[in-house]
Amino acid sequence: MSAAIDANILVYADNVEDPTHDIARALIQRLSAGPDLLYLFWPVILGYVRIATNPRILRRPIPPVDAIHNIGSLLALRHVVAPGEREGFWRSYIASGGISARGNAVPDTHLATLMRENGVRILYTRDRGFRRFDFIDVRDPFSHKINEGAS
Repeated sequence: MSAAIDANILVYADNVEDPTHDIARALIQRLSAGPDLLYLFWPVILGYVRIATNPRILRRPIPPVDAIHNIGSLLALRHVVAPGEREGFWRSYIASGGISARGNAVPDTHLATLMRENGVRILYTRDRGFRRFDFIDVRDPFSHKINEGAS
């Protein structure tokens, strides 16, 4: 079944100092190999570039050119897609909870709406805030439950 990943998964996969690096990297490799599609939505891509290159967030940020290359390499894969907003997105955003979204919930609602519009139910993330969307199956790839099932 097709799935999406959140920016935190991309950041962990890229940061060799992070204790979750190997798990995140293996997840991306598995999902991007197909046969199902891996959705990289634009808010996730740009969030990754913002975080991975920011010295205020990461002790060892990567150069922007490396972040751009990493995304380009993923987007070149056959089973990776990056759809954007469709006609009528604003109405879908409001219906997905945008009417009450504020602060950090705004980009989460944006991503949730893109998932809904594209028929994607599974989101791999460490961000528990996505559980408020009843149309998303949130999966934390670093939880023991997920890792035991992958063995």
